[in-house]
Amino acid sequence: MVLAGATLVWGPPGLAPDKESGASAPFDEASVHFEQNATDGDAEVVFAVSGGEEGLAKLTVVSPDGHTIIDFTAPNASPLGIRHFDLESPEPPDVESLKAAYPEGVYTFTGATATGDEFHGESTLNHTLPPTISFLEPGEDAENVDTRDLKITWTPVENLAGYIIEVEQDELGVSVTAKLPGSATSFAVPNGFLSPGMEYNLGIGTISDEGNISFVETSFTTAEKQ
Repeated sequence: MVLAGATLVWGPPGLAPDKESGASAPFDEASVHFEQNATDGDAEVVFAVSGGEEGLAKLTVVSPDGHTIIDFTAPNASPLGIRHFDLESPEPPDVESLKAAYPEGVYTFTGATATGDEFHGESTLNHTLPPTISFLEPGEDAENVDTRDLKITWTPVENLAGYIIEVEQDELGVSVTAKLPGSATSFAVPNGFLSPGMEYNLGIGTISDEGNISFVETSFTTAEKQ
């Protein structure tokens, strides 16, 4: 995310400024979680923040060891601020270095609007990732998949908060995403979404109770004629 005229700092250096006194309300959303793409072998830390109807002019996130991870200030020429943040860390090939940069524990979120309303929140990060699924239907790199009545199925994983299903086709610019409960074992692709003779990317993520996600990906190709 690049914001013209704004100051946005990622990384461990520096300590968070003292919070100003005054009334403070909880963020609508303030969360941090660990996420991996098991197929690609990479991982990242993801922050999400929403602060009421009025945009945030300031946002600070401090790690459990006291380092400032995010430090955002909107320029004076932009009194509306920013309503919602989705920020992702780099994806280093060495996952242990990512864990060291973003340690487990409670992350503290503070923010303020241009009019002085303040927000606060906390979110706990851990590094435990849920197990991944295995694809059943369609299988990995499947071909001649019917464009109608396709039901995606996978091996179930116990003790999950939920699943995320993503099907997309970049050339056509189409995608469908669904978030399902942990008891789900299938997802029916809406009829009319798939086109004949096209390759689609399929990703399924397992979501732990702590909000961490493990994705696996594959692709499948639809039949030329139905």
